[in-house]
Amino acid sequence: MKLWIRIALYVVFIALACGFGFLFRRDYTRFMSEQETSSKSDPVENLTATPRLTGGQPDFGTLLKYGGVFVLSAVGVGLLCAHDVSVYIGSKAQKALFNEEGEGIKDPEWEVAERVWADGNYMEAIRLIREYLNKNPREQWAALRIAEIYEKDLNNPLAAALEYEEVLKHKLSPERWGWAAIHLANIYSGKLGKPDQAVALLRRIDAECGDTPPAEKARQRLALYDGSASEAVSEEPTGEA
Repeated sequence: MKLWIRIALYVVFIALACGFGFLFRRDYTRFMSEQETSSKSDPVENLTATPRLTGGQPDFGTLLKYGGVFVLSAVGVGLLCAHDVSVYIGSKAQKALFNEEGEGIKDPEWEVAERVWADGNYMEAIRLIREYLNKNPREQWAALRIAEIYEKDLNNPLAAALEYEEVLKHKLSPERWGWAAIHLANIYSGKLGKPDQAVALLRRIDAECGDTPPAEKARQRLALYDGSASEAVSEEPTGEA
């Protein structure tokens, strides 16, 4: 959900909760006061007394309406808060797996794989990284490293695309998921020659990654694609002699 939509929903729900909460409390106090006054009055006197106009007095139905809107508004605020808290906690958990440069927290097994890669033995490095990933399946930065080796060192875009596709099946933060998807879209539109899949993935990034940098990047790419498509349509022959 986009940031401005969330802010607007917060404002609306909080305003409704405050407004109808105040109305409910005010009319509830008046309603209970009327009930208390009626219970203390003489029943015989009430029968003979001239009825009072009660148009301005609160009734039970109105209280139910005010209370219902207040409860629904409070639930809406609670759901928004729960969503934002879950995203925040997920982001914190994601950062626990990555250092400030966006790389995974290293251990001896990983260092061995990196040394093997530095020696130019790329397939062995992939095998070691995959073993590390099998032991630590949540550390998807290792899968991204495999995709990078396939793409840049082995010049195998198909294998790299398959690795990125597997990464995108995991639950990552919107920003990390978006950047992985951007890399995959680049491979689709470039070496694999699949522009339709690239555009479809970019639209998904735009729809699912909110106001993150990769979503903004996707929107820029989509603008270029849409512009190119419009130019191609305008240049088509009309069939006139």
